[in-house]
Amino acid sequence: MYNLKLKDFAKNSLLRPWDGIIVLILVVLSFAPVVVFSLNRTASPMQEAVLSVDGQEIKTFDLSDKSQSYTYRYEDKDGDYNLIEIKEGRIRIKEANCGDQICVRRGWIDQSGETIVCLPHKLLIEIKSSDGGEPGSVIY
Repeated sequence: MYNLKLKDFAKNSLLRPWDGIIVLILVVLSFAPVVVFSLNRTASPMQEAVLSVDGQEIKTFDLSDKSQSYTYRYEDKDGDYNLIEIKEGRIRIKEANCGDQICVRRGWIDQSGETIVCLPHKLLIEIKSSDGGEPGSVIY
C-alpha cells in the first residue's frame, strides 16, 4: 500500500493551504442569492385570481382572506366543466372533464403571476396583485 503522510501529500500537491478556504467561501457565497431572496419575499396582502375563458374575464376570486374555503364550478354551453377550489389564500382546479388533466395536475397556486391553464376548455386562472405591483415582484 502506498503510504503518504499529510505533510508529504501537501508538498506534492498543486493545492495550496488557502485554496481549500477560498473554494469553501465561494461555495457558501453561491447560495447567498437564494437566502437573500427567500428572506425578502413576502406575499402581497391584496391578491386576486382572475378566471378568463377564451380571453374574456368571467370571475374574480379574492385570495387575501385566508379563512375562506369554497368551490366554484365553471361550465360552458357544451357541458365542459372545471371545478375550482379556493382554500387558505390558494387556488387550484380540483376537477375537470378535459382529456389531458394538465390543469388538475398543476396543483395549488398562490403567488402573483402564477397561472393555471386548461387548453381544451380555453380557460386561464391568473393570480394578480391588486396593490399595483408587477407580477412576481418582490416587496421589501
